[in-house]
Amino acid sequence: MDSKRKKLAYIAALLYAFIIGFSFIFVKLALLAADPLNTLAHRFTVAFLVASIPIVFGWIKLNIKPRDMLLILPLTLFYPTMFFAFQTFGLVYASSSEAGIIQATVPIFTLILATYFLKEHTNRWQKLCIVLSVTGVIYIFTMQGIAIESTNFKGTILILFSTLSVSGYNIVARSLTKKYKLSDLTYMMTAIGFLCFNLFSLIHHAVNGSIHLYFQPFTNMTFLISIVFLGVLSSLITSFLSNYALSQIEASKISVFSNLATFIAIMAGVVFLHEKLAYFHIIGAIMIVLGLLGTTFLDKETKTA
Repeated sequence: MDSKRKKLAYIAALLYAFIIGFSFIFVKLALLAADPLNTLAHRFTVAFLVASIPIVFGWIKLNIKPRDMLLILPLTLFYPTMFFAFQTFGLVYASSSEAGIIQATVPIFTLILATYFLKEHTNRWQKLCIVLSVTGVIYIFTMQGIAIESTNFKGTILILFSTLSVSGYNIVARSLTKKYKLSDLTYMMTAIGFLCFNLFSLIHHAVNGSIHLYFQPFTNMTFLISIVFLGVLSSLITSFLSNYALSQIEASKISVFSNLATFIAIMAGVVFLHEKLAYFHIIGAIMIVLGLLGTTFLDKETKTA
């Protein structure tokens, strides 16, 4: 592998982690002015409009045929559709700090899926580190208490589903980024998100007789700033960055960068949203991150069969 491309891939992964880390706080701010479906719809409308600019002016040419759309569709369902839907609804019930910690389990699921589908092998030390990470997650759940009727538990489950979705995306994207141009994949992902979430939002408004409220959130400056960040940076740019990183580096390795996003999400929630962070969140997060770092750095020879 070209060393320059590999370095650029790691830089892309770092930028992705920083943007995703801050996205939790902007989602929470956007939800103060709009419901989850409206937030998702406007988020991807902004992303789609910005992504279409270089297409309209001819700076980027797409090369996607109907058959390609069917092959790319599973990727777009995992990310952005299911990932952002579960994440946004989950943040209605869970704090951004808790969401960030649960999101740290992405490499665990990615590593398991990569072993089965991509034949990316792991050694004994990496497996022990996975156990450490899972133990950290169980520790957090146990300490905060799990009640089936708890709204906090609802948020936990939804964020967990979003984690599984992005893990599935990591696996599918690892293969598709070798067959299609990054611009084609990124545009398709953005377009599907735009169509799906706007359709869901319009149906929701039609059922509730509130179509006239569709654009109302844009009168709120905090929402406007949040939706631009979420649409341009946290949807469009992160899609391109993650696609590029996965085109150069194994899925089991690149997914570990979500851990940096975890720390950023926790600190952003505490500093800007004044959320409470319990000691068991910190202990559990340390266990998760140490375990995940081990899965990456204790084996320099992980390979794809």
